Amino acid sequence: MKKLLVMLAAMLIGSGALFALTPVPEVEAPTVEVEASNEGPKQFTTEEILGKAKGIWKDTGIYGFLSTDAPDWVTKGYTRKDGQFVKGHEVHMLGGMPYGVGQLIMIVVCVFLIYLALVKGFEPLLLFPIGLGGLLANVPLAGVTTPEMLGIGEMTAEQIANASVSPGGFLYYIFSFGVDTGLFPILIFMGVGAMTDFGPLIANPKTALLGAAAQFGIFTALIGAIALSVYIPGINFGLKDAASIGIIGGADGPTAIWLTSKLAPDKLGAIAVAAYSYMALVPIIQPPIMRALTTQKERKIKMGQLRHVLKIEKVIFPLVVIILCALLLPSAVPLVGALMFGNIAKECGVVDRLSDTMQNALCNIVTICLGISVGSKLAAEKFVTGETVGILVLGVIAFGIGTAAGVLMAKLMNVFSKTKINPLIGAAGVSAVPMAARVANKEGLKEDPTNFLLMNAMGPNVSGVIGSAVAAGLLYRLLGG
Repeated sequence: MKKLLVMLAAMLIGSGALFALTPVPEVEAPTVEVEASNEGPKQFTTEEILGKAKGIWKDTGIYGFLSTDAPDWVTKGYTRKDGQFVKGHEVHMLGGMPYGVGQLIMIVVCVFLIYLALVKGFEPLLLFPIGLGGLLANVPLAGVTTPEMLGIGEMTAEQIANASVSPGGFLYYIFSFGVDTGLFPILIFMGVGAMTDFGPLIANPKTALLGAAAQFGIFTALIGAIALSVYIPGINFGLKDAASIGIIGGADGPTAIWLTSKLAPDKLGAIAVAAYSYMALVPIIQPPIMRALTTQKERKIKMGQLRHVLKIEKVIFPLVVIILCALLLPSAVPLVGALMFGNIAKECGVVDRLSDTMQNALCNIVTICLGISVGSKLAAEKFVTGETVGILVLGVIAFGIGTAAGVLMAKLMNVFSKTKINPLIGAAGVSAVPMAARVANKEGLKEDPTNFLLMNAMGPNVSGVIGSAVAAGLLYRLLGG
């Protein structure tokens, strides 16, 4: 070892000596002509200093809130599509309010959503990131959402296509990657499938009719949206907009986001907030409707314990659903297939690591990204409009009609069936899993403390998830596929 160190030292010393003795070629140094100046350091005038200070003031959020001028992509209706800016319909905020005031109002709305999530516990896992995303999107001059097109003016179509674009903010890229492509809702469905038990539906297949009936609210809201466009000035819903609004009636947030991102992306913020808000308000919206449509005798109907469902049945069921969907409605396969993939991973018992990842890590990460990117669409120019008010009203109507349709279907089935169904479980036909089933169970316990309806209500509840996915696939096939 010592000999090796001595040898290395000798080599280093020799290399240094050789380098020192090597002649260095002479290189002529470049000359730079510098004009002589006796002016000294540049002196700024008072006007220049005030001008720079004014420029700093214009970069503050306070100035942005006081601004009355909206960006060109708002006033002139330009939107980004396939990497280019194209002209869409112009946006007019309620009452012609200044753009900065609209942003301030939306910040208050977003703070209220965060309050509902964190303090009241209304769908906190999604309502919180949605509210925070909306808060960030409405901060003036922050630049966290859609890229601006610089110097748009009154350009021709060719000039618009070649206009320079400022870099987008991080929410813009998250949204483009996961929501524009429809990826996030599909990944959410994998997690939902891994957390869902189809056993109650397999044990009592006729409850699938209740889930199907609850989708009636979707098509009622679709017709209502078209009617609003005809009879109310300032509201202009196309058929694709109406279909996206109608899907709120299914009370399935990921499905609503998936379909809206395909058919009416400019309505995504309002529709997503409406869908998740009404899901969170299931314990408030549904009970009055359920009590109004049922008698005390009907609410006391006891349903027997469901039969035990074999493991093989739970594995075969999702495979059969995928095959039927592929044969009859391929456009619904992305959602239904993802749902059933997660469910098979859960029920087979062989890929527990995959099932656990879908239920926890994957679902949590996607929920964060989905919520905050959807919240970025709560920008003032898209939310503080008459159309948004129409969306919120139609959403709650659709949700109410879906609840009523499920209850009425259960009453109709009792006319032809010897084995009676408690109509309360019909309200669980909407896709709010498992909240709607819990509400049905709670209403049954109010009438009879020994009447447990939860497992029976889970049948129509999970069938509602499948039903809303199929309805979304059908609407996409008819209008966008």
